[in-house]
Amino acid sequence: MLRLIFSLSALAAGLASSGAFAAPSADGPQGVRPAERGALMLAQEGNIDIYYDARGNRVLVDADTGKVIAIQPPGSRLDRRALRRQMRMQELGRAPAEDDDRYYLDNPEDMARFRRRQLEENGRVIPPPADEYDPNSGDNSVDAYPPAPNNDEGYATTYPEEPKSNTIKRQPLNEASIDPEQPGQGEVLQTNPEASLPPNTGGKASVDPSLSLGVRQDVAALQVLLDRGGASPGVIDGRFGSNVDKALAAYNEINGTNLKSTDAVGIQAALAQSGGDAFASYTITPEDVAGPYVASIPEDYSQKAKLDCMCYTSVTEALAERFHMDETYLKSINKGIDFNRPGTMIKVANFGKLVSTPVTRIVADKTKKEVYAYDGSGKLVAAYPATIGSADTPSPTGIHAVSRIALDPNYTYNPNINFKQGQNDKILTVPPGPNGPVGSVWIALDKPTYGIHGTPDPSKIGKTESHGCVRLTNWDARELAKLVSPGVTVEFVGGPTIAEIGGTSTDEFTQQ
Repeated sequence: MLRLIFSLSALAAGLASSGAFAAPSADGPQGVRPAERGALMLAQEGNIDIYYDARGNRVLVDADTGKVIAIQPPGSRLDRRALRRQMRMQELGRAPAEDDDRYYLDNPEDMARFRRRQLEENGRVIPPPADEYDPNSGDNSVDAYPPAPNNDEGYATTYPEEPKSNTIKRQPLNEASIDPEQPGQGEVLQTNPEASLPPNTGGKASVDPSLSLGVRQDVAALQVLLDRGGASPGVIDGRFGSNVDKALAAYNEINGTNLKSTDAVGIQAALAQSGGDAFASYTITPEDVAGPYVASIPEDYSQKAKLDCMCYTSVTEALAERFHMDETYLKSINKGIDFNRPGTMIKVANFGKLVSTPVTRIVADKTKKEVYAYDGSGKLVAAYPATIGSADTPSPTGIHAVSRIALDPNYTYNPNINFKQGQNDKILTVPPGPNGPVGSVWIALDKPTYGIHGTPDPSKIGKTESHGCVRLTNWDARELAKLVSPGVTVEFVGGPTIAEIGGTSTDEFTQQ
């Protein structure tokens, strides 16, 4: 009996348990609802893979089912990385403003406007910068000027002695014998492990010129191409700037092209058609080393007048000007080279042939700081960056004419007509030479004391001011002097006029 009762109890418990499992529970968890018709079945926990196809589309794929969820074209999503980069550039002041107001690092006027704009935003105002060519400017202290660059020989602190009668006469350097660039040229092979150690500079900071900000060989190649095409970029230094922009626009007008500075393939093709590689090899000659040279060029005009010539100060300065290059850039691409040893092979700019088309009309644009030369048919044949007058001593206005041309002229300092430098109150005659106040060329105009001339500082052309005349690099001035003749018209456009400000030119000279 006891066994029967136990069996019936177990059976009843089993039936109750099966009924409980079969009944739906109102308190239990709800089941997963089936997806509506047309809805996407997403992977659990948001498990989605992201791919990019050949067209740049962003493809979202369900990682569990392998089905494509969505396709996003490139223009339909926000490039947050590019946006952050653009905002960062605007914060640093490097990105152009919405009105496309560009600031060139190599243009003092642009940098002054940029600093003034920053200070005005902060409620401060600064006075305009003084003319660094004005000897009467307020700050003539040593701290107001950058230190002089070091050349291979160094600069002496005293003036040169009287040259001896057996001084070697320097041969003309009008033609350059250059060869294709040799592989490995300008590089120094270090066989001594100690050679990799930093040099002992005596506690002074030393910066490699080749590491200068903004120096690029592809930019230098573009400058060589522009120089070949009759559009001078000024010095070839491997830097972008306002002079390169102006030269590129003139190059396209002269040659009927639409070349852009970013078109590397087009630049290389144009170089190949116009004379080959941008750089070539040149062997230093005994005449190059012989000079004559001077130890340094004094600032005082009375000391300048005591020299026999305003010659170059080093072989590197002479060769840099000969090949239309910045002296520091020439040294940087020829590291470890002894420029004072004849037979040394160096790397130089292969600027090609000079312009030979006669010029009948010249336009000096004071606003653009550019000189344009036209032939008899009115076609632009050459363009040069220029320094044209200043606010205190503006250049002429209207149309004038070339009256005479002088190569290697001397310079007459007359405080009664020109500016007065320091205590120099007497008329002085500065001897000729490329480092003279008017360089190695003087193209006189029919307006007294005004002309087109060279400069002892080619790297400053288009970036500073003059005493009223038109200042070019020495090589550009010599090229233009061979293209013009007396009677060629010179038209001044843009910028302030003498009548508006008053004043006269201070670039007076007397030809030997």
